[in-house]
Amino acid sequence: MNHWIIMPLLLPLLAGVLLLMGRKYELTFQRWLSVIATAALLLITITLLAAAAGGGYQVYTLGNWPAPFGIILVLDRLSALMLVLTAMVALFSLVYALRGTDAEGHHFHALFQFQLLGLNGAFLTGDLFNLFVFFEVLLIASYGLLLHGGGAARTRAGLHYVLLNLVGSALFLFAVGILYGITGTLNMADLALKVSNAPPEHAALLRTGALLLLVVFALKAALLPLYFWLPSAYSTTSTPVAALFAIMTKVGVYAIVRIFTLAFGVEAGVVAHVAAPWLLPVALATLAAGMVGALASQDLRTLIAYLVVVSVGMLLTATGLFSVEGLSAALVYLIHTTLVTAGMFILADIISIQRGDTADRLEPGAPVAQPLYLGVLFFAGAVAIVGMPPLSGFIGKFMILQASQGNSAMGWIWAIVLVTSLLGLVALSRAGSVLFWQTKTEASLGAPITITEALPVVALLACSPLLVVLGGPVSEFANATAWQLLYPAGYIESVLDTYADAIAIDPGGQP
Repeated sequence: MNHWIIMPLLLPLLAGVLLLMGRKYELTFQRWLSVIATAALLLITITLLAAAAGGGYQVYTLGNWPAPFGIILVLDRLSALMLVLTAMVALFSLVYALRGTDAEGHHFHALFQFQLLGLNGAFLTGDLFNLFVFFEVLLIASYGLLLHGGGAARTRAGLHYVLLNLVGSALFLFAVGILYGITGTLNMADLALKVSNAPPEHAALLRTGALLLLVVFALKAALLPLYFWLPSAYSTTSTPVAALFAIMTKVGVYAIVRIFTLAFGVEAGVVAHVAAPWLLPVALATLAAGMVGALASQDLRTLIAYLVVVSVGMLLTATGLFSVEGLSAALVYLIHTTLVTAGMFILADIISIQRGDTADRLEPGAPVAQPLYLGVLFFAGAVAIVGMPPLSGFIGKFMILQASQGNSAMGWIWAIVLVTSLLGLVALSRAGSVLFWQTKTEASLGAPITITEALPVVALLACSPLLVVLGGPVSEFANATAWQLLYPAGYIESVLDTYADAIAIDPGGQP
């Protein structure tokens, strides 16, 4: 048994406990401990990604209780990829927080580590109930992080966020109860077998449980009409938290991809592809509605928050195709949008500080102290987000359009993706012209940022051209991951240690 699999849970848990116990010590101690733990987490997750890249599944059974009776963690290509993305975004967000954001309230670093515990647990768990548990861990930590620093706007946004997620948690429990009552299991692999062999008289309840899960995950992912909490929450919280939250919506996307390919996929018998009629239309509507919000935004942070909604719509449009090509495109786009969006939140804060009282409002104000430096960064981020060549956003969107060929909704997909991309260009061009060209005074009110302080945003935005350079290996990895997801016999066999005859393996074989 590879005990390194549990380290993404143990490390932030231990760090969080130590930070709580050491809260009486100076902030410098807390900073060092938090940064060291997060950097170590990144190294561990990269090691796990390398181990999973070969295509094998690694199962960790806590207490050595075999599945489906015990608690298990499962490492495959998808979970390993999500762990690395989480650790990368977390490290750069944390480094930026050291400028002083972490000192604005209590327990920032402890909450940050518990947030990582919840995120990593959600990506690794092989059990539906433990997915609920880790959702609650990350949500409780996110409540504290969202409100860190206080203020009326954060409190109001936090209240909406808490209330909606409490409703989501209740629906999650209803769905878990229904599925357990019908199948007698919540282990994801065992659930896939039980659902595939379910008799027709159980179809209605299984469909109800599955669609309840879809609603819960759609709330986490911020799909229409459940995305209204996101723009206010992301635009009012502190910048490092907003950057970390770039991975939060991806937890909902991950859950949809995992559950609706494994347990409710093509071999789910009476409820096969139960999400297919709903996911693609709702994703396209989310894509369009998010871009309308971006066009109407009055400040840069809100604009970027709406672009997060747009990215969720784009990801689930590709996922809704339920094909190898669609899932491959979704994974490539997922890597791109998570890293670039996190970088743009940090860049928005730097611009806001340098504009003085005007902050990031899209209205004429004081010029930034480093117009060329920040202008180049903004231009690079905008090009990447919009999906223009030669950066990674173009590759992701091109793959999504290519994957839609032959689908009955191809016309809608092409029209909405291309039109929203054009509107995104308009929104970001308007924002850039106001921020960098329409100034009221000649003197800047803010201090220039040093190269060291700008490292997080530079590193995150630099990932876009790096993804282009590594386009071949990244695409191959995404394609292999998509095969694993759509043909999950290997997952089920590894978890249950038995041959899953009920799950078809494509004649071509899995890479």
